[in-house]
Amino acid sequence: MKYQITLKRSLIGCRPNQVKTANALGLKKIHQTVIKEDNEAIRGMIKTIAHLVEVVEK
Repeated sequence: MKYQITLKRSLIGCRPNQVKTANALGLKKIHQTVIKEDNEAIRGMIKTIAHLVEVVEK
């Protein structure tokens, strides 16, 4: 299974660990979308920035 992750809110004003997590996923701009494989690490990253992203299962 894969996840389509889209950054929906700005990273301005977020905690540094949330900004680093978004950058590690490849999300730098609003409305940017990446597709990632499902694993424990990716699910943990999504949970960290869940309020900033929209996730769709592919």
